[in-house]
Amino acid sequence: MLSEDHIHSNNADDQPEMGRRFWLICRYLCISLAIIFLLLCISVLSLRWVNPSFTTFTLLENWQSIEAERYNLRDWWVSGDQLPEHLKWAVIASEDQLFMDHRGFDTESIRKVMEQRGDGGRVRGASTISQQVVKNLYLWPAQSYIRKGIEAGITILIELFLPKERILEIYLNIAEFGPGVFGAGKAAHDYFGLSAEQLNPRMSAQLAVVLPSPKRMQVASPGPYATERIEWVLTQMTQLTGNRYRPMVEPDTTRSDILTPFPDELYPIDYDEDYFPDFETDSTRIPAEPDSVLHPVEPDTVDSN
Repeated sequence: MLSEDHIHSNNADDQPEMGRRFWLICRYLCISLAIIFLLLCISVLSLRWVNPSFTTFTLLENWQSIEAERYNLRDWWVSGDQLPEHLKWAVIASEDQLFMDHRGFDTESIRKVMEQRGDGGRVRGASTISQQVVKNLYLWPAQSYIRKGIEAGITILIELFLPKERILEIYLNIAEFGPGVFGAGKAAHDYFGLSAEQLNPRMSAQLAVVLPSPKRMQVASPGPYATERIEWVLTQMTQLTGNRYRPMVEPDTTRSDILTPFPDELYPIDYDEDYFPDFETDSTRIPAEPDSVLHPVEPDTVDSN
């Protein structure tokens, strides 16, 4: 029979051993996290020069069910200088109007989301373009606080290592525009039979409006909500850049004594805030200097004579 002193002696010997194991585990865990962080920094930094060939979303896509073949994103990659300016502005107007001003997070939208969640109302996403790049490249689509936490950390690295122009280029080349359609180059080919450089402003808006829900909304045949959203995006593009992206009047084919309305192309003009009274303008999300990253076409000088 063991004595009480012997039992106490064994417990005293076990405590230092357990302590050593605990600190050993912590040490290996810290080393592992440091290695993961270092590899992540290298991966993000390499995005300055290397175009990714796939994302987690392309890997998770069920290509067999949509009867499509997986493809390399680089095969359809469109460089930033070849992407139309109006396509860039369409995505900014639709997804993240403060993209050029913030450092990865739209704090005002996050505050509104938290208020809506507290009131039990319908919650609208507050992810910026930078956050969506992180989610598409590295993470998974399911919502969770763990994913949001990881997303926030990598977003800081994205904003630290990559210029805004490069972030936007990557986003337009990896974003999903429909089932199995990733990247603006592939979307322009599949939906319009054009290259991305040939997209006009309305086509660009059609692509931009499906980004929140590319599995449900259709680029080729937009429904009533998507159609209204397209007009809203074109209006916001006009307000953000000072360039006209919508025709001034709808064409009237029954009359021949009126001037032909502006075609659905880019016509630079001075913007009048009363020009589009039917659409609500979110003036709080307009960047202070919209041309700090992108460079819209300068308005033509109008001769009053």
